[in-house]
Amino acid sequence: MNIAVAQSGGPTCAINASLVGVFRQALLTEEIDAVFGSINGIEGMIGDELINLKTIIRTNRDMELLRQTPSTVLGSCRYKLPSYEEEPEVYEKIHSTLKAHRISIFLYIGGNDSMDTVVKLSAYMKHVGSDIKIVGIPKTIDNDLPITDHTPGFGSAAKYVAATTQEIIRDSSVYSIPSVTIIEIMGRHSGWLAASTCVLRANGEEAPHLIYLPESDFSAEQFIEDIRKEMAKHKAVIVAVSEGVALNAENAGIEDFQSGATDVFGHKYLSGIGKFLENLVAKEIGCKVRSVELNVMQRCSSHICSKTDIDEAERIGRQALCTALDGNTGIMMYFRRVSDVPYAVSIEMTEASNTANLEKRFPVEWISQEQNQVTDAAIPYFLPLIQGEVDIFMNNGMPVHFQRPLQMR
Repeated sequence: MNIAVAQSGGPTCAINASLVGVFRQALLTEEIDAVFGSINGIEGMIGDELINLKTIIRTNRDMELLRQTPSTVLGSCRYKLPSYEEEPEVYEKIHSTLKAHRISIFLYIGGNDSMDTVVKLSAYMKHVGSDIKIVGIPKTIDNDLPITDHTPGFGSAAKYVAATTQEIIRDSSVYSIPSVTIIEIMGRHSGWLAASTCVLRANGEEAPHLIYLPESDFSAEQFIEDIRKEMAKHKAVIVAVSEGVALNAENAGIEDFQSGATDVFGHKYLSGIGKFLENLVAKEIGCKVRSVELNVMQRCSSHICSKTDIDEAERIGRQALCTALDGNTGIMMYFRRVSDVPYAVSIEMTEASNTANLEKRFPVEWISQEQNQVTDAAIPYFLPLIQGEVDIFMNNGMPVHFQRPLQMR
């Protein structure tokens, strides 16, 4: 038998580690011959663009290097699989590719929208009487997948965001004049990543002094009042804000900083809240102010990745293949937290329909009454996810990455 694996959605530091987990487990499974990678997610299945991973991952060093390389070595996509009723020919192409390569198991690494693909494909296989198994492996730096305690990729992103925020704190403290620094952090509808900056308090930091999430009530007027209060206590005020903070009618002008475009899933391209708030502070308070948009660095800064995150990403990839070999289909693997101290998780499965197109919001009970901070109750959740450092391969003073072969570009 042969298997196939694909990666979809936004890149992370850990998505390749899940691929390595699948690959390692396949090497230990006698009945598996070829391990195919689908180029650019489900698009590769539609277009029959597959590569035998054994031709590019040849040594243990290759696996270790790929394991710590950010982004997706197989490429990715944001392709919304239509319904079978709308475009049956798309499903027929996918099925034809799977059959042509004798693929019995297809593993899809992705987030909310990718699990929609798992649901639709597994339903189609049942509809046509095929025994091909379809299993989802979670990933997203947004940490917004339901059911799972957390997602592979989130821990490393959180570690980078917290470390960068700490460096910004140091930088902002050197001048004698009052200042405000606004850090814009990814998070469309869920504020997990911005909220994770609260872990700095575990090391004695007071900042970020203000944290705003999509789950919080937000108004420009209250924001300015919050800034004034913090400036009365701190020379340099640090603000962490999710890109998806909901602005109401009084906040006219945000559209000047956002494109207004949407992707195929209907998600708006955000970013711009930081610059909007920077201009607001400059206008209303007039102090030194700057905004910093962390942008794609949040998901691809592997030089400070979390070892816990990378290890767990590989584990869940291995377990996904084992689960498929046991005959399961239409499911997604997930983490169930057993305890915070000592930290422990189990890897279990749930119907992919329980996560597809759904989002997990940051708990409102962990948001301060003032709606401008995260409480200490969240810290024990975040801390275990950012633990440990990976011994990164280096050359000429720079991290070494697994490079995509020419035939995959």
